[in-house]
Amino acid sequence: MYKRVLIKISGEALLSENGKPIDQDFLDYLSGEIRSLHKEGIEVAIVIGGGNIFRGLTANKDTGLDRVTGDFMGMLATVINSLALKSAFQANGIPSRAMTAIEINKVAEPFILEKALRHLEKKRVVIFAAGTGNPFFTTDTAAALRAAEIKAELLVKATKVDGLYDKDPHEHSDAVFIKRTTFNEAMEKKLRVMDMTAMSLCEENRLPVKIVNIFKKGNILAAIRGDAVGSLVSHRDLKDFDS
Repeated sequence: MYKRVLIKISGEALLSENGKPIDQDFLDYLSGEIRSLHKEGIEVAIVIGGGNIFRGLTANKDTGLDRVTGDFMGMLATVINSLALKSAFQANGIPSRAMTAIEINKVAEPFILEKALRHLEKKRVVIFAAGTGNPFFTTDTAAALRAAEIKAELLVKATKVDGLYDKDPHEHSDAVFIKRTTFNEAMEKKLRVMDMTAMSLCEENRLPVKIVNIFKKGNILAAIRGDAVGSLVSHRDLKDFDS
């Protein structure tokens, strides 16, 4: 079992069926999933997106906002989501801290690597907010960066599908499921694992990525245990996956 992991969660996962940006039922469900990791002694960090509230890249296209302004607004959306996660976790008995890449001292701690590592060692869930703190970088890149900084052993990308496909399975009935692949192959085929910057960071730091369906109970723990769920993207050659 991996001892330290980072989980990347899309902001859209927080959307309720009736369109409310933050679904309390999902927060309770996610708290249960994280509690199961906490009970196993796994050190957990989380990066949450902000797409349920505001997405900077699409705002640039839809509203005419300049990219830098839109990206900073998107970062603030991730701070809101991080506070929601922290509140839900603590209400469910899971010690947690929110740390932001842009300083908002009244609501969360500034990101300082040494403090983040100390929180993890004390078995506090650390939620990294505000992306990298810079425009033009996605929360996928932020997840890869923070995972590398804290020396996570695995990056879990928790999505709404069962793993990696050659194209969107919600739009294409003939989409092919990919159980295992390498970063090089994923980048060559332009598979939608993460953006290219994030995948390059993971490859350079030899950080495997497991893609699982967050809405299937127990999937995240199963991925961390090394069970056969989801898809694995690794720096290793395919012939080495089973060794």
